[in-house]
Amino acid sequence: MDKKTLLELKKKAVRVRKHILDEVYSAQSGHPGGSLSSTEIFTYLFQNEMKLDPANPKWMDRDRFVLSKGHCAPGLYASLAVRGFFPEKDLTGFRSIDSYLQGHPSMKDVPGVDMSTGSLGQGISTAVGMALAGKLDKKDYRVFTLLGDGEIQEGQVWEALMSAAHYKLDNLTAFIDHNGLQIDGKISDVMCPEDVVEKFRAFCWNVIQIDGHDLEAIEAAVQAAKAIKGKPTMIVAETIKGKGVSYMEDVAGWHGMAPDEELYKKAIAELDEAMALLEVE
Repeated sequence: MDKKTLLELKKKAVRVRKHILDEVYSAQSGHPGGSLSSTEIFTYLFQNEMKLDPANPKWMDRDRFVLSKGHCAPGLYASLAVRGFFPEKDLTGFRSIDSYLQGHPSMKDVPGVDMSTGSLGQGISTAVGMALAGKLDKKDYRVFTLLGDGEIQEGQVWEALMSAAHYKLDNLTAFIDHNGLQIDGKISDVMCPEDVVEKFRAFCWNVIQIDGHDLEAIEAAVQAAKAIKGKPTMIVAETIKGKGVSYMEDVAGWHGMAPDEELYKKAIAELDEAMALLEVE
């Protein structure tokens, strides 16, 4: 990507991060940690890569996205709003009883959401089904899905991975938000899934390991995935939980906790500073 595009994507990533904080703070509920660690993935896919039409969310030839780790809805909603699927001002209604933006994504209520998710392990199965349907219907849309590294402790994930490889779903690209933490602590302490790279390779996937906060690395990995034939691709994105907010970074406690007013203002100030630095560029 050229320098101008990269700069604009970096700015949009900061906007997405600010919206994530706005959502969780307004609701005093939600999951900031994994939403923040996935921000560059969300930003690249929704703002630069995916074939979408915000004016026609159900366009049959659109690319599909499944948020398998559905609790990170704040990141998905922020990305959809920035892309133009619904007004950004609606984000502060997150999790309120009269809002369409509930705690987990609903395909019935939220424009741009392709699958209702939240029960961990099931989203990847849906993505496999969408990719298989695309092959059967001879469509050229691509399917993207995002999983948490704690989520891959679920057995259903591995059944889906095996199916995707068996059916040679090269129109499917999955991301693992590999931040090493889940609600109860380190994934290695709760139920260790490592070595994830070698496990995915053993399941006959094309595997690419990247810095998940590097937009250029994300672009290169996605383009490489599109060039691979006969295999689905797993992009193992090495990330930091809570990325972009100093006191949240690499702290498991921020998996599902909202900041108070003081900490919210501190986070927004840090993100405003990050944006100011980008404006200088």
